Amino acid sequence: MNIEQARFNMIEQQIRPWNVLAQDVLDMLMVVKRENYFPENQKSLAFFDTELPLADGVYALSPKLEARIVQEVAVKKHETVLLVGAGTGYLAALLAYKARHVTVMETIPEIKALAEKNLSQNGITNVDVVWGDALQGKHAATFDVIVVSGSLETIPDDLQKQLAVNGRMFVIIGKAPVMTAQIITRESELFFNTKQLFETSVPRLSQAVPVSTFSF
Repeated sequence: MNIEQARFNMIEQQIRPWNVLAQDVLDMLMVVKRENYFPENQKSLAFFDTELPLADGVYALSPKLEARIVQEVAVKKHETVLLVGAGTGYLAALLAYKARHVTVMETIPEIKALAEKNLSQNGITNVDVVWGDALQGKHAATFDVIVVSGSLETIPDDLQKQLAVNGRMFVIIGKAPVMTAQIITRESELFFNTKQLFETSVPRLSQAVPVSTFSF
């Protein structure tokens, strides 16, 4: 397999046609090697337009969605990022390439260990992977950017409170088969502005609790 040709094809045939046109993001995809975040038996699949299974029902997002997320949140060098759900560590690495620091919160020990190992082996030093449930507000800090790496039915208040004023949150809301990707900007202490981006469908975030439809 010609890895560099596969990377080029991924960018030109999947990612660019999906409205990922920011040149800094496209350039970064050539530098941050996606295949380095997958085991040997998945390296050839790392460039496919699909989600890949990890452990405990967790999936790595597709390359085009990860690239689109990075473009939409437009992280700046002085900003801090909270990534909810570690995956393979690749999305954290992309965000870290542009951010001052990335905190990854993960509730599954095996996924946490996988991301930590991959980030360490690839020399990423401005990412901390910590155990905890960001949906429950288990982090005292606020962040300039928050990215949720799985779908939710609703956005918990505790998560929104961790977004700094002028900060941006990327989240996918809804139920399969139709979900909506959104950017939520905190314009003041009390006001959040929501922008609908596109429709998609991705696996639910592992710790997300389905909304009850039971009524009396």
